[in-house]
Amino acid sequence: MLRQLFPEDYIDSIFDLNIEQLLNNNVKGLIFDIDNTLVPFDVAHPNQKLISFFEKLKEKGFKICLVSNNTKERVIKFNEKLKVNTIHKASKPRRKSFIKAMDLMGTNKDNTLVIGDQIFTDVWGGNRLGIKTILVVPVSDRDEWITWIKRGIERLVIRLYQRQRSKKR
Repeated sequence: MLRQLFPEDYIDSIFDLNIEQLLNNNVKGLIFDIDNTLVPFDVAHPNQKLISFFEKLKEKGFKICLVSNNTKERVIKFNEKLKVNTIHKASKPRRKSFIKAMDLMGTNKDNTLVIGDQIFTDVWGGNRLGIKTILVVPVSDRDEWITWIKRGIERLVIRLYQRQRSKKR
């Protein structure tokens, strides 16, 4: 059960994604969480750095889908400049939203990657389907109250993950 909560990798930021390695590993689709993965949960629009990064990903041939538990209004507004596929009120970690994202992108579990800041939504949701996952450090210390409660348990899981990972090296 605990392995279901471990990501494939743990990085500081989405900007640390190794694009060439993803291409070499035949990754075609990227599922991104929004809140505290791409921007703080209370920021309505992506900044220019993020817009440029998504343009670069699209130029490299990646299909992208934003999968968020947030509202339709929040997701649509955030996506105005990114212009990628979106799913709102995703009910992560339920499988349905991840399957729908792959359908929208025309990808499958073997060539898709989930990137998010939460273990109990993004990582667990992707892992339950056999999709590779990358956990990122939250972009902000501020969280919605429900997320803030889960962060303490997540810190314990991250420590266990890091211990196991260091033993493999």
